[in-house]
Amino acid sequence: MRVIDKEKLKRRFSRNIKNYDKYANVQKRMGDILVDYIKNDRSHIKNILEIGCGTGYVTQRLINYFPDAQITAVDIAPGMIEYVKSIIQCDRVNFICEDIEEMKLKDKFDLIISNATFQWFNNLEKTTNQLIELLDKNGILCFSTFGENTFKELNEAFSKAKDMLKINESISPGQSFYSLNQLQDICNNIITTNNVNDMEISSLESYEYEYFNCCIDFLYSIKKIGANNSQKDGNITPPDFIEKVIEIYDKDYLENDRVVATYHTLYFYIKYKDM
Repeated sequence: MRVIDKEKLKRRFSRNIKNYDKYANVQKRMGDILVDYIKNDRSHIKNILEIGCGTGYVTQRLINYFPDAQITAVDIAPGMIEYVKSIIQCDRVNFICEDIEEMKLKDKFDLIISNATFQWFNNLEKTTNQLIELLDKNGILCFSTFGENTFKELNEAFSKAKDMLKINESISPGQSFYSLNQLQDICNNIITTNNVNDMEISSLESYEYEYFNCCIDFLYSIKKIGANNSQKDGNITPPDFIEKVIEIYDKDYLENDRVVATYHTLYFYIKYKDM
């Protein structure tokens, strides 16, 4: 089972604040899709919890779309919170630096929203269940995350390199992601287990593609948003293996003189049926 090293995660996101917005183009598009889906429900939304506020891209959209709402914006990285507090100065937003998986919240929320953060949870089912319990009547939980086909080119390049170099031990480019069906099953199980018969789940998936001059530029972009491997007890990858991966990537995933990187994006909306 994959385990995210939260201390490593905090450090990586904190030290890459200045680069994040420059390289997080897919995450911004995910945030746009996530907010656009629920912005028409603004009339009853007065209390919002945002999980993984980062540099405040979604936070600012929430401020604009829900002018009467109080917003609690949480992020695990101290550097992120310090930065976002310096650029968003709004009396309606309370920024908190904490791990949502460890927080004990007592307030109820009309909207709980999280963009590109659920993939960092170590216990997604337990945490999602706790978040649903924080919803007020007619509340909405919505989140985006990455799906199993994210970085499929890199995963394939790793597999090819292992075969070529005759490596038997497990070497992975990073964490694995859930499929749409797996996440649907998790959410359905939570609702069934808690006998919440008046809630419904809707979901969608899409693909985003980014293009780079070479594999090294792609790997650099991941590093500059702090999203590189943050698993505990990760294997140390030999330099010659990485060189082979880069060689394969640059050769096999070239499109119009640029290499492609796939982002498989998933969106979930859990809300009461009578809304």
